[in-house]
Amino acid sequence: MGQEPRTLPPSPNWYCSRCSDAVPGGLFGFAARTSVFLVRVGPGAGASPGTPPFRVVGELVGHTERVSGFTFSHHPGQYNLCASSSDDGTVKIWDVETRAVVTEHALHQHTISALHWSPRVKDLIVSGDEKGVVFCYWLNRNDSQHLFIEPRAIFCLTCSPHHEDLVAIGYKDGIVVIMDISKKGEVIHRLRGHDDEIHSIVWCPLPGEDCLSLSQEENSEEPDIHNGKVVAQTPLSKGCYLATGSKDQTIRIWSCSRGRGVMILKLPFLKRRGGGIDPTVKERLWLTLHWPSNQPTQLVSSCFGGELLLWDLNQSWRRRYTLFSTSSEGQNHSRIVFNLCPLQTEDDRQLLLSTSMDRDVKCWDMATLECSWTLPSLGGFAYSLAFSPVDTGCLAIGVGDGMIRVWNTLSIKNNYDVKNFWQGVKSKVTSLCWHPNKEGCLAFGTDDGKVGLYDTYSSKPPQISSTYHKKTVYTLAWGPPVPPMSLGGEGDRPSLTLYSCGGEGIVLQHNPWKLSGEAFDINKLIRDTNSIKYKLPVHTEISWKADGKIMALGNEDGSIEIFQVPNLKLLCTIQQHHKLVNTISWHHEHGSQPELSYLMASGSNNAVIYVHNLKTVIENNPESPVTITEPYRTLSGHTAKITRLAWSPHHDGRLVSASYDGTAQVWDTLREEPLCNFRGHRGRLLCVAWSPLDPDCIYSGADDFCVYKWLPSMQDHSRPPQGKKSIELEKKRLSQPKPKPKKKKKPTVRAPVKQEMLDGTEEESIKDNSDPVENGVSDAEGEEDAQDPEPPCSPASASVVSREPVVCTAVSSGVEKSKGTIINKMSLLKKEPPKEKPEALIKKRKARSMLPLSTNLDHRSKEELHRDCLVLATAKHSKEPSEDVSADLEERFHLGLFTDRATLYKMIEIEGKGHLENGHPELFHQLMLWKGDLKGVLQTAAERGELTDNLVAMAPAAGYHVWLWAVEAFAKQLCFQDQYVKAASHLLSIHKVYEAVELLKSNHFYREAIAVAKARLRPEDPVLKDLYLSWGTILERDGHYAVAAKCYLGATSAYDAAKVLAKKGDAASLRTAAELATIVGEEELSASLALRCAQELLLTKNWVGAQEALQLHQSLQGQRLVFCLLELLSRHLEEKQLPEGKSSSASYHTWAEVTEGPFVERVTTIWKTIFGLDTQEQCQAAFEKLQTIKYPSATSNTPSKQLLLHICHDLTLAVLSQQVASWDEAVQALLRAVSRSYDSGNFTIMQEVYSIFLPDGCDYLRDKLGDLHSPTTAAFKSLEAFFLYGCLYDIWWALSRPCPHSSIWVRACHRRTPSVEQSQEVENASAEETDPEAASQAEPSRPLQLEPPQLDLKLSEESEQVLSACKELFSEKHASLQNSQRTVAEVQETLAEMIRQHQKSQLCKSTANGPDKDEPEQEAEPSLSSPQSQCKEEKNEPVSLPELTKRLTEANARIAKFPESIKIAGPDFTDNLAVLHKCCRHPEET
Repeated sequence: MGQEPRTLPPSPNWYCSRCSDAVPGGLFGFAARTSVFLVRVGPGAGASPGTPPFRVVGELVGHTERVSGFTFSHHPGQYNLCASSSDDGTVKIWDVETRAVVTEHALHQHTISALHWSPRVKDLIVSGDEKGVVFCYWLNRNDSQHLFIEPRAIFCLTCSPHHEDLVAIGYKDGIVVIMDISKKGEVIHRLRGHDDEIHSIVWCPLPGEDCLSLSQEENSEEPDIHNGKVVAQTPLSKGCYLATGSKDQTIRIWSCSRGRGVMILKLPFLKRRGGGIDPTVKERLWLTLHWPSNQPTQLVSSCFGGELLLWDLNQSWRRRYTLFSTSSEGQNHSRIVFNLCPLQTEDDRQLLLSTSMDRDVKCWDMATLECSWTLPSLGGFAYSLAFSPVDTGCLAIGVGDGMIRVWNTLSIKNNYDVKNFWQGVKSKVTSLCWHPNKEGCLAFGTDDGKVGLYDTYSSKPPQISSTYHKKTVYTLAWGPPVPPMSLGGEGDRPSLTLYSCGGEGIVLQHNPWKLSGEAFDINKLIRDTNSIKYKLPVHTEISWKADGKIMALGNEDGSIEIFQVPNLKLLCTIQQHHKLVNTISWHHEHGSQPELSYLMASGSNNAVIYVHNLKTVIENNPESPVTITEPYRTLSGHTAKITRLAWSPHHDGRLVSASYDGTAQVWDTLREEPLCNFRGHRGRLLCVAWSPLDPDCIYSGADDFCVYKWLPSMQDHSRPPQGKKSIELEKKRLSQPKPKPKKKKKPTVRAPVKQEMLDGTEEESIKDNSDPVENGVSDAEGEEDAQDPEPPCSPASASVVSREPVVCTAVSSGVEKSKGTIINKMSLLKKEPPKEKPEALIKKRKARSMLPLSTNLDHRSKEELHRDCLVLATAKHSKEPSEDVSADLEERFHLGLFTDRATLYKMIEIEGKGHLENGHPELFHQLMLWKGDLKGVLQTAAERGELTDNLVAMAPAAGYHVWLWAVEAFAKQLCFQDQYVKAASHLLSIHKVYEAVELLKSNHFYREAIAVAKARLRPEDPVLKDLYLSWGTILERDGHYAVAAKCYLGATSAYDAAKVLAKKGDAASLRTAAELATIVGEEELSASLALRCAQELLLTKNWVGAQEALQLHQSLQGQRLVFCLLELLSRHLEEKQLPEGKSSSASYHTWAEVTEGPFVERVTTIWKTIFGLDTQEQCQAAFEKLQTIKYPSATSNTPSKQLLLHICHDLTLAVLSQQVASWDEAVQALLRAVSRSYDSGNFTIMQEVYSIFLPDGCDYLRDKLGDLHSPTTAAFKSLEAFFLYGCLYDIWWALSRPCPHSSIWVRACHRRTPSVEQSQEVENASAEETDPEAASQAEPSRPLQLEPPQLDLKLSEESEQVLSACKELFSEKHASLQNSQRTVAEVQETLAEMIRQHQKSQLCKSTANGPDKDEPEQEAEPSLSSPQSQCKEEKNEPVSLPELTKRLTEANARIAKFPESIKIAGPDFTDNLAVLHKCCRHPEET
């Protein structure tokens, strides 16, 4: 297993041309997020014998944003130096031995995209950015040079290994440039050929151009045209080859002596092993290259899907390539490869290291082209760790990149034996839990509320539960099934079910055998078992005690509740934490002291851990729940919230905790003592797990994308950091990446952006849904998003339940420099509008001149001004105006100020035109007003849409008609400007009221229109009513019913007002509508609405409210009686604890609480005292009113509340009939009530009706009826038959009971009153009432029949009388009638089925692709046919249509012969036989 720490590092950064490098001797570094991770490769790694020789040895920490480039110094003697570039704008030089920064520069103003340490000059580091700027930086002399060759985005650059001044640069648009830095970046060659991004540039390891034997054909592949200027004394006179790899799917070899391409290698489309080519494969390409130093005729390249190719450049005709890892399956990368770098180990093995989008780092042996080892990595937060209890050593890791890792930590051959599972996940994996005893069964929960089950030994996709949580899945736990899932037999349900707790505060129970079925919310069971009336708390954590008998639920309010199986009885509540509970953990059961298994540790959003000993509570099993406020042990030391706790399986009372303070702490809980503290993470810890095999080994995961295996015995600290130390840790954590603004063309940056940027963003964004999301990030240009850290949380998510891993605290201000950098970047994205200066600082602007042209002409040269004087004098004093003078005045129009009016008008006209041309129409209007041409001004302004309030206000000066015209024109202009209300106001100013109202109405300003119309028009004006109705219709359509009702009332349409109010359908709206209808005299509507309101209140058993609603209308007096009886019956059923009477919030009248005396007497007494039903005339009136209401017959699907209402309606009629001595009607009504309960299959209600209304049987009614030959006799016999049918059932149940000691049917008793137990059992027998076969099949499985009745048991006299009276149930006429009716039903069903089949066949014929569409219909056919027709077809051949018609006719004829008196409803004949058969199976009846 190896007693050394291990690290699962973050994934190498994507889409970087050089972000990994290696140096001889075996040190490899790769950029991951904001760090560089160092891996020692080869014998010096100190790996365990037999395991791959590599080890993650350290991390270079210092950048604040994504590292975009990494390069070692390849000069002997300084292999310890390396350089890294980052999106934070810096290039840092590091010493890997001390892991400290030697120096750094921040010369670049834009994102750095390429970096290389010159292989020829010891201290030269060259870097380029995405704006095309190149900086050369000389480390030793701290000097730099700025070069700008092309205004294009640089993608990669590589310094020549043969000439110290040459650098090859590849650009985003496919251009490759070779420049000489000694000549200020002079371009030696501009190589054109690629037409897309240059991903990689490599120089041939040998100088000169003799190493490749290129034939004449190859040399002439392209015309011999030089693509750049060639300097006479070029350093390339000897020449050298250069290879470039581009997104355009080609590799080009260039000759530097000739400055042109000499070879093109086109990437082959390889048939991927294990499947065809991904259809999106062309879009996902990164072409990186490596030119082996010891094999100059060979070139290594990446390919489309992650394969590596070794090209033989000396193959002339066919481009021969060899695929890496041809022998072993699955060793290649599964996604595109970004970087290749060679490494020579201490034992001189030539290796090649590759980083890929599949998040693996692979090491290849160049001698065999086989994969030597793989280092897996994580692309998201490590949310959850779980060791398999069955497959010991298998550690499952839930990661934020949408993948589950299963790490076999016991693998002898491979320290990092990790399998990835991504199918069906598609979201951050926030929770994991292995099945306690089923191998390879792993439950997972995700950030989007999904719960699933993986079989880790299979390649099948996971099973996903059909019930999702609304928010993140916090915790998963396996536990025993609780009701309703535990109610099945042993073979019908799993021994363990899966419980999941989600961010919305609900715990669901999933059936692992049937994840497609609905999961159950355990809150319902908790509420029912513990009779909880209050609102249940929001759950945030679930944990089962190891023996599966006790469940703990942690809540958002900090409380922890302890429940006992099987029905989740609440034993106790722990009020200890006062913040959200994050984690609960029970001590293992195999400790040296058994009582330790009762220890429960819990951690919350405050930093204190509490341990409680629940032994006393669990063993005492208190009747009512107790509250615990004192902990058994308190563990203090962490400085931030606790995210996970785990007990050591190897020790007694030893606990490890993970905290947001960035550390994991081991505690001795029995002594409340901190033992050791692990500080290796650079982020907040999210999970921790103790190795099940090694007592000195713990695994922890954090939001730094790392999982560490660490040894408690090797830690330097014993307790969490306090004070300054924790501040240092916070700084270390803050050096994690800050998010960058997304690059959008038009970013919309709001004020709080700065804070958001410092808080963090999503770690991975799935941009391209068409790509598989196995890596959590799609390929499309997503490295920034992929590598940014996860948010702590958005403000929106910090709602009801805010628990990490989805939330976090805000990050305090960290590195000032990085903050500045980020804000600068933001300012580049969007120029903010200039801020307005305070008024005090603004100089008062001089008012714009009305006559600017004239003023300017008066500021000309002295000569011109003198000339003006002469022209003016001539014009003023010449007796006859000459043409010359007129021409001069026209030219010098400003002199109009000093001459006559005509010239002045000319000047004003010219000035006015100038104002219009310069966009100052208001000045033009003023000039026209000066001139006195107000009408002209108004016309011009109206034509140009430039009328203003001022102009219109001046319009009356031009006359009344001009003013009217101007106001109308202004109103039209305002309408074009969407100022309808202002336009209407102006129309009102000229008394155009109807036009103003119509204008407002047509633009949906109804409120304003009504105000205007009401104020200015006559009350009876039809326009006003039309406005109300129009607005009411719109409001009603939009669901604003109350305002719509007011509109209808305004329009004196009260009926519509009541109807629209009732539209919402809730009790309050219905009651208001009923009251409104009463006020306005709509009696019939008021009655119907009041009844609806009462029925709505009936659903919530608000009896008081229902009676108040019925009181609104006098005609509902009969319904009040029905509701009264229903209330009393419900109360009666509730007292007997029958399901039909159950109610959590019933609101009863005080008179319903009285339970003394016979039921019918109580009813009639209340009717008299409360409802004033004193006289027979009142009873008769109520009876007649109620008799007009007919309800449909009941079915087995009739809701129980509706069924009870309908039955009570019939019972009310029966009682009213008895009050007026109309016994015929009473029998009919009672029979309807009994028939309803029988038809609905509700045997319990039927029995209760008999026990309440016929406590002594039907003899009383027989006496009252008198004449047995009356028309009611048949109804009475049917009623009696139902009574006997019920008695038969009671006898059967009494004889079937294990101890029938007190049944009326077994020994004498005063009156027949079935017990609660009987009635509940009888209710469960609803199948037997309708199907005798079901009855006979169900009977043996009843647990009640396990004990046979005692042999000396005798039937009571009542039983013998009932059995002797059973002949009434077995009338031959009834049997014959029911048989004929059954035949009719069967034939009708068969005919209907034949019609369906015929229609289907016709449809198939008319459909072109009939067979395909018909298949599902054929499969569904059996379900369409009835059970009877199926049986008939099984026994006989299919029946012809004439035969069916004949059967139907004969059956109908037989039914017609029966007298009407026996066609009244009664119990089923065969059902009676079945029950009697049950009774007669007992020996004492024989």
